[in-house]
Parts: sequence; C-alpha cells; structure tokens
Amino acid sequence: MNSGSQFTGWQLHWLEASGDLGPWQAEIETEIDATHAAVSRRFTPPRLDILLQRQQGRVIPEIGMVGNAYRPNLFALTLDPDNANFAPSLVNGALRRQVAHEVHHCLRMAGPGYGRTLGEALVSEGLAGQFVRLLFNCPPEPWECAVDQDAMRAHLPDRSALAATDYDHASWFYGTGGARPRWIGYTLGYTIAGAWLATDPDLDAEATISVPADAVLSAWSEVV
Repeated sequence: MNSGSQFTGWQLHWLEASGDLGPWQAEIETEIDATHAAVSRRFTPPRLDILLQRQQGRVIPEIGMVGNAYRPNLFALTLDPDNANFAPSLVNGALRRQVAHEVHHCLRMAGPGYGRTLGEALVSEGLAGQFVRLLFNCPPEPWECAVDQDAMRAHLPDRSALAATDYDHASWFYGTGGARPRWIGYTLGYTIAGAWLATDPDLDAEATISVPADAVLSAWSEVV
C-alpha cells in the first residue's frame, strides 16, 4: 500500500509483510507532514521515498521507533506499536523529530556525505540533532544529553581516533560491548555541533547540511 504525503515530493511506502500500521496511519502522516512543513519554512524540501514498517523490538525502546537513512532520497521509519512508548511518541513530537533527523542525513548524503571516520560520524549525528533543534526549538533528545561533561572528557577520542575509518560505530553510539557509555557518540556530536553553531549567529538549519566535517570539528576545543 503506497500513499503520498499531502506535500509534493515525499512519497510514503507502507510495508505490510511484518505487520499492519493501518490504525495509526493518519497520525503518522500528520506528523510527517508537520516535518515537511517545518523544513519548507527554511528551504525547499528534497524529494524523498519514505519506507514505513512495523517491527517489534527493533526500535529505540524509549520512543518506540527508529529512523534509518539509506541514501540521499530514501530513509525508513521503523515503528513498534507494541512498545508502551510508541503512543506517546505520536503526540509529543518524537515522530516528527525522528523524521527530521533522517531528512538531514539524506540531505547531507547528497552533499558532503555521512562520512567514513569517527569524527565525520560524530559531526553528521550532531548536526542532524542540531537541525532538529533549530526546526522545532526543542531540547536535546535523551541520546544527545546521555552523559555529563566529566564522562565526555573521560572518553574523548584523540585526533588519531577521530580520523580512524575502522572505529567501532556500535560501541561509540550504542554502548555495545560496555567499553563506553550508551549514546556517548550522539552526545559528543551534538555538543560539538552546538559549539560550532555558537561561533556565528548567522549559522542556521540550512548551514548544517553542507558544512565540511573539519569545519565543525574545529570547535572541538570548546568541548574539552
């Protein structure tokens, strides 16, 4: 079952083999349209295909959903209505913020790219989070303020680690393996991107799309 957003250029594709999202379709579409409207107030939104699927347990538990960007014109939103936090996420803005985060990833993939190094990944995730904040004037997500300043300093990667392409993404961003706190990569990235935005009052949501990662990492000293 395919349906188009009421806004031109975003095509919704409802995947049904893993479960039905029909009872929540109207609310989901309303939230996606809200993101489209927010982006439209800043610049012309990109054309996008958006996959929507239901999968139990394959989401961020705290919000009952998760987004994944695949290329400049495609991302997926996985939803778990069986999760107790899913229903609140339909009304508290979590869904529209997830959509905006993935839209930013798609936009950045069309420009400088997500990146291959740890430093570039920190920047891409941090800029996506700041993009959401600038669109919706919202506080950071739980994963963007997951650790305090002392914990961040204790786990700061050095320049060599920032440049590494063989870094452990799951460890840095999800805490897999226990070597690092859960979500520290998102918190570091959000903090670094925020420090970069603070260097110039004219920097806005659109500026976060094409800025080179090195320019954002230049604000690294503000974190340490």
